[in-house]
Amino acid sequence: MRKMGIKLLVAAAAVCMLALPAHAGTLKVGAIFAVTGPASFLGGPEARSAEMLVEAINAKGGINGDKIELIIKDSGANPAKAISFAKQLIEEEKVVAIIGPSTSGESMKIKKIAEQGKTPLLSCGAAEVIVNPVASYVFKTPQKDSFAVKKIYGEMQKMGIKKIAVVAGNTGFGKAGKAQLTKIAPEFGIEVLAAETYDKKATDLTALVAKLMANKDIQAVVNWSIVPAQAIIAKNMRQAGWKVPLFQSHGFGNIKYVQAAGAAAEGIIFPAGRLLVADSLPDSDPQKKLLLKYKHDYESRFKEEASTFGGHGYDAMAILIEGMKKGGADRAKVRDAIENLKGFAGIGGVFNFSPEDHNGLDIDSFVMLTVKDGKFVLYDGK
Repeated sequence: MRKMGIKLLVAAAAVCMLALPAHAGTLKVGAIFAVTGPASFLGGPEARSAEMLVEAINAKGGINGDKIELIIKDSGANPAKAISFAKQLIEEEKVVAIIGPSTSGESMKIKKIAEQGKTPLLSCGAAEVIVNPVASYVFKTPQKDSFAVKKIYGEMQKMGIKKIAVVAGNTGFGKAGKAQLTKIAPEFGIEVLAAETYDKKATDLTALVAKLMANKDIQAVVNWSIVPAQAIIAKNMRQAGWKVPLFQSHGFGNIKYVQAAGAAAEGIIFPAGRLLVADSLPDSDPQKKLLLKYKHDYESRFKEEASTFGGHGYDAMAILIEGMKKGGADRAKVRDAIENLKGFAGIGGVFNFSPEDHNGLDIDSFVMLTVKDGKFVLYDGK
């Protein structure tokens, strides 16, 4: 009887062990970022920002005594790699959640995988279709592209601009933005006279600019992309002597684009989060303290200017940390905690998630910026 009792105790202990999450005392988090490749200006800062935050949290003892193990996979912005990594992280690594991918195209490819695996996904892609319609386990940190469009069109209204051209890169972000630009234009009394798409690998857009210039009614151009063409279109327009206003999407929020465009970047107008002008914010701004700290910590450590893209990675990790504080390693509980997170000040804005809104940001998360003397400044309409 005594031996049988011991066997029963051992069996019971084994069952209990099986019920515990793998690697007790560790919270595994997966990350898919384009650290290298054509979108490395997105994924590089995102990965570095997430790592920096995880190190800081772990140095303070982790989350409820559990350390975070961040597993970063470099997709190179390749959707096929993102799919493979997502499956690996969910099925083999048994991660609590995945942050990333860096691009909208990759995010759309793995959205269904996250849903089927009941694993929270906090995308750093900007396209609104990532969270609209809402998918139970899928969230995103960049502001909605429809809000960016409305901020641009609102500024155009003030300037008396009614007829425009829209150009976009052939990426998931570009296609989604182009659709929003054409859909929302009538609400603001704006007519899209031309809507063109160019290859994301384009190194010269002179022919496209010439085609648009042939239409003398075009009063402004909106370029929507996250590729180097953001600098190329500005150069080609100014080289051709075309001086109509150039608006860019929130994908322009990296000073490297300004540097690449040189003098042609002067006067470009675009919507962005407050990080790029953190120094000029009033002390009462709920984001200011965090923005200044993030900017200081990132720039002093990595010796490069902080960008809004790195902020998306930081926010994804920070929001997930809040979810794990309540849900631990339980994916469903983490999901629930994120969906109910309110008043959370991040880099991109103040997040207020709900069952109907898995982005959590409103239009006021954007401000309008311009380029002046090679730097980002608040746009005052002059």
